[in-house]
Amino acid sequence: MLGGFPQGAPPLTERLSVTPPGIALGPLDLIADGAARGFVIEMRAGRFHGFVVRRGDAVVGYVDRCPHMGLPLAQKLDEYVAAGMIACSWHGAVFDIASGECRGGPCPGASLSPWPVTVRDGTIVTA
Repeated sequence: MLGGFPQGAPPLTERLSVTPPGIALGPLDLIADGAARGFVIEMRAGRFHGFVVRRGDAVVGYVDRCPHMGLPLAQKLDEYVAAGMIACSWHGAVFDIASGECRGGPCPGASLSPWPVTVRDGTIVTA
């Protein structure tokens, strides 16, 4: 074993916190209004994990990493929103959708890292 992994296992890729602008993620109607969807983008330098919340015809994106423990927020696929807030399913932290600020739970004063996304001609794209 090398580094906790069997010899010959593929190396783990770096987990990235930014993406280049202009990556098309899919049509706006891919996400129901008030819901969210996770995205994993494979790039040469590593993988980016983020999620997008839809609010009407607008979207807001965040890096999928809780500021409390560094874990992805959703334990179940695309379960990022609960009761009108972004929720970390691991430790119960809740975050404001518009600002990413922690509104309750174990990370007061912390915020989610924004992921710039927008809607262009009905398609969600990185900005």
